[in-house]
Amino acid sequence: MDEKYFPEQIEEKWQRFWEESGAFEAEADAAREKRFYCLEMLPYPSGFLHMGHVRNYSIGDALAWFRRLQGFNVLHPIGWDSFGQPAEQAAIKRGVMPRDWTEQNIEHMRGQMKRLGLSFDWRREIAAHTPEYYRWDQWFFLRMLERGLAYKKMSPVNWCPAEGTVLSNEQSSGGVCWRCGAAVEKRDIEQWFLRITDYAEQLLEDMREIEGGWPERVLTMQRNWIGKSSGAYIDFRVKDTDERVRVFTTRVDTIYGANAIVVAPDHPLVERSPMREDVRRFAERVRAERMAAREPGAMEEKEGVNTGLLAVNPFSEELIPVWAGNYVLTEYGTGAVMSVPAHDERDFEFAQKYSLPIRRVIERISHEQPQIDHDPVVEDQSVAMDQAFTEYGILVHSGDWSGRLSEDAIREMAEFAEARGFGERAVTYRLRDWGVSRQRFWGAPIPIVYCDACGVVPVPDEELPVVLPERAEFTGSGQSPLAGVAEFVDTTCPKCGEAARRETDTMDTFVDSSWYFFRYCDPANTEAPFGREEVAYWTPVDQYIGGVEHAVMHLLYTRFWTKVMRDLGLVGFNEPVRRLMTQGMVVAETFYREGEEPGSKVYFNPSDVDVVRDDKGRVSTATLARDGQPVTVGPFEKMSKSANNGVDPNEMITAYGCDATRMFVLFAAPVENDLRWQEAGINGTQNFLRRVYSFVKRWRGPLRDAPEGATAAGEFTAEARRLRHETHRTIERVTNDFEGLRYNTAVAALMELSNALGDFKAQAESAGAPELFAVREALEALVLMLAPFAPHFAEEMWEALGHEGGLLRGGARWPEFDEALARRDEVELAVQVNGKLRGRVSISATASEEETRAAALADERVRAWTDGKQIVKTVVVPGRLVNVVVR
Repeated sequence: MDEKYFPEQIEEKWQRFWEESGAFEAEADAAREKRFYCLEMLPYPSGFLHMGHVRNYSIGDALAWFRRLQGFNVLHPIGWDSFGQPAEQAAIKRGVMPRDWTEQNIEHMRGQMKRLGLSFDWRREIAAHTPEYYRWDQWFFLRMLERGLAYKKMSPVNWCPAEGTVLSNEQSSGGVCWRCGAAVEKRDIEQWFLRITDYAEQLLEDMREIEGGWPERVLTMQRNWIGKSSGAYIDFRVKDTDERVRVFTTRVDTIYGANAIVVAPDHPLVERSPMREDVRRFAERVRAERMAAREPGAMEEKEGVNTGLLAVNPFSEELIPVWAGNYVLTEYGTGAVMSVPAHDERDFEFAQKYSLPIRRVIERISHEQPQIDHDPVVEDQSVAMDQAFTEYGILVHSGDWSGRLSEDAIREMAEFAEARGFGERAVTYRLRDWGVSRQRFWGAPIPIVYCDACGVVPVPDEELPVVLPERAEFTGSGQSPLAGVAEFVDTTCPKCGEAARRETDTMDTFVDSSWYFFRYCDPANTEAPFGREEVAYWTPVDQYIGGVEHAVMHLLYTRFWTKVMRDLGLVGFNEPVRRLMTQGMVVAETFYREGEEPGSKVYFNPSDVDVVRDDKGRVSTATLARDGQPVTVGPFEKMSKSANNGVDPNEMITAYGCDATRMFVLFAAPVENDLRWQEAGINGTQNFLRRVYSFVKRWRGPLRDAPEGATAAGEFTAEARRLRHETHRTIERVTNDFEGLRYNTAVAALMELSNALGDFKAQAESAGAPELFAVREALEALVLMLAPFAPHFAEEMWEALGHEGGLLRGGARWPEFDEALARRDEVELAVQVNGKLRGRVSISATASEEETRAAALADERVRAWTDGKQIVKTVVVPGRLVNVVVR
């Protein structure tokens, strides 16, 4: 053991030992029933890791170490989400092939991960861009095609002009590309889809299985995205035509209050409008505004234009106008809604803006019921209302339905419409089928051939994988680069053997990430995506860790994919992940100057900026180090390439060691909260490790001859008992904190235990057997509990304390606490007199309130402030303080 703590030497030593000993390798073993699958979302190989990545992978790594030390067989794998548009953009900008760019990035990032000492089983490493992996993307696509879950159709799609590709609804939420932020356009293109809507109800119902294990906000986001509504379709006849416009409503009980039908600006019906040119101009403006909107719901003002058409209310026979509105979307529902302003907030706002009549047809249920009007004539029933009444109640001014309760009327009116042929009961979903076609080179080829004689022909399984060509021309024109590679496109039909053409679209990269963690279980399998026995042993995933930004993309898709695999007989469960933790981001200050284009910014790396701060740490001035030019200080933003505020982990490791770096990102904030990056905080964790290092160095010699059992140690002194209490109390706290992923409080508890060791008055050279036993117990527990946070350091300290073979291969186990020892025998209470601290007393942890009061008043330091004075009252706060009020 060196005189001083040198992190680099220790970390290199133990990383070499782990690799040579296979310390983190795991195999399915039926004899080991305690197994644990710990998984972090796999990274995109963008070229470098920043501290946000370090935090994400440190969270999972700490849990993997904890479970291993508890005796679990732990699977902790890693891989690369290595297909995707950024590689293609790099090919266009740099003139390199996507494969070369991707694999160079993987090599660099793998080196960063290994330098961090992350405990991955590297034998299981996968990469989505390898034919060995995407062969099975294609295999799954063919199985879905056979089951009718994959299909092709002409459809208006979300098109990103910046990346030249189609986006799913989830990837274009708010009218912008989820990756680059460009405004999304609508185009009509023939595309491949997966019928995720066939599983909409299961995706909702099966949430019961993961409630409590997944964050409620993620489940809420998925419920909202699936958007189940129970109600009825109602057909309104368009006056003087045979055409009908269908609406979906959850409140058919309010239909007598309908004052208009509002359709999407691009609804086919508007072509019949006598004011079609006005409507077209309105539609073009709405389309432009939607594309410019940066966030969902940004178009808050409801706008519309009267089409000049009239529709007939099938219940009341009243003629009502047909409007086009900017808040109605073609792709959701039927593209048309009935406007009932008295009973819908959105419709109320629209009616007020355009002075449309407001008719109240639902009244609140009360002891004094309103007079029920059975007259179906509604022309004179407009009312003044301050806001919409959206609750259920009793129907009024609704013809023969007046007097019915809303709940009854909803059911009965839907049945009536169904019986008369102008409607039907229905359940609708906001969810739409998953468009998986992408006009890219760098993705899994869709295994389809087009033959003039045979039509659409799936590629046979024995011809998989359909391999990407080595090279293609990248123009950024929007057409798939594969279309220009003749040796790829030109093929023969698997059915008739005649000339045919390959599909040139590739699959959405969310296909790759929908099932990758099943492949980790059996990554070398050449006969199937994975072996069923291996997957049955390891899955479902016990703990998944990643960003909440994937709540309605990756996480929804992987739940769907699992249900398809269940139906294919590959897995025997409904949900792929038992517990999900969505970690907060690492955010950092940004420094920038305004760019030449409106709204653009040129960001500077913080290392290139000279900063002067005030006494509260706020930036007073910021200038470029190279030329002294002033720069603007922006808000804290997520570490990213675009903001140029990423911190290279290698720099932190070189300066502080990877153990101190990893411990800091777990200690500085609760894992679910954002962490504001402050490099100075790493120095504190490094000093803490140095302190523990000094304890081990001081006590390791005397501890060699220390007794092994508490009985052999003899009678414990009061000081030794206090240390043992702190040890067992800390074990209890840290163990419970790990179960709840409360790493910041776990590290704080370890620091308190180190303080207790520092306060221990016995000297190493003269300590007796009881003291030595208490110190050994405390030090070994501290080192073991440090292993998830600072594994290299813990290995070195464990060896210094006389243990051989490493923590995992040597059979070390997580310490267990004794409940009796963890309980306090005594507690120390502050004693105040008139609110000011005047003394402290130690009393039994089980002392009554009367005994506590007596002990406080008997203390000599307290009596100096109470003698000769009248004690008005004594307030006891159990376990904390006593306040004596005198006058």
